[in-house]
Amino acid sequence: MGALGARTVLLSGSNRGIGLGLVKQLLAAPKPPLWIFASCRDPEGPRAQELRDLASKHPNLVLLKLDVANPVSVTEAARIVERKMNGSGLNLLINNAAIYTPTASLDVVDAEDMLRTYETNAVGPMQMAQAFLPLLKKAAQESTEKGLSCSKAAIINISSVMGSIERTPATFLKPVISYRCSKAALNMLTKCQALTYGKVGILCVALHPGWVKTDMGTQEADLTVETSVQGLLSVLPILSEKHNGTLLNWEGKAIPW
Repeated sequence: MGALGARTVLLSGSNRGIGLGLVKQLLAAPKPPLWIFASCRDPEGPRAQELRDLASKHPNLVLLKLDVANPVSVTEAARIVERKMNGSGLNLLINNAAIYTPTASLDVVDAEDMLRTYETNAVGPMQMAQAFLPLLKKAAQESTEKGLSCSKAAIINISSVMGSIERTPATFLKPVISYRCSKAALNMLTKCQALTYGKVGILCVALHPGWVKTDMGTQEADLTVETSVQGLLSVLPILSEKHNGTLLNWEGKAIPW
């Protein structure tokens, strides 16, 4: 695994699954980030106990109360991070928080489920990028690196192969309509962010972590959290301007739109 190089990292959905796995492996790196901001909806609740235990042992880990579907919560979290950064920028924003309704076939999916899923999986990452854009721009301006990279300034949207329209026939064993459509929207958001934010030095990439053994992925999945996260953290350091606006899997292989 190459060194990530990002001095400051913020993750959403950090209290379980892939988000928690990313926090753990970032903390265990030979050169961990100076600051890791780990956010979730209820950092004081029972589902965040493991995250709190990590924070008690690692002074560079800061827990944030953040609901990506709530604009007020996102704005307040950005203010807290800005104060903590004390004039420095944010190198890496990882939009990981997502929801999933396994029974959402075309027969049963309704407007409420579609809207709720879009709100978290597509609108949430958009609002996160908007709120933290000033800090990301600052990091890009502060950097002496040429080109685009995660150590300079980057937005990484955790997406899914289920958002790939071309791959839908091969993956339609699980229809999960609301999740698929929201991730396809997230992929389009990533492309639009790349075309817009790339001009100011911010790399924007969508990553598919694989089918992972989590509450969302179920225990039938192919990958453990540890394997998926190791793959993701191996891909992040090699991302450059040639990957801007692309969808890659956890091994760094391109996935068609």
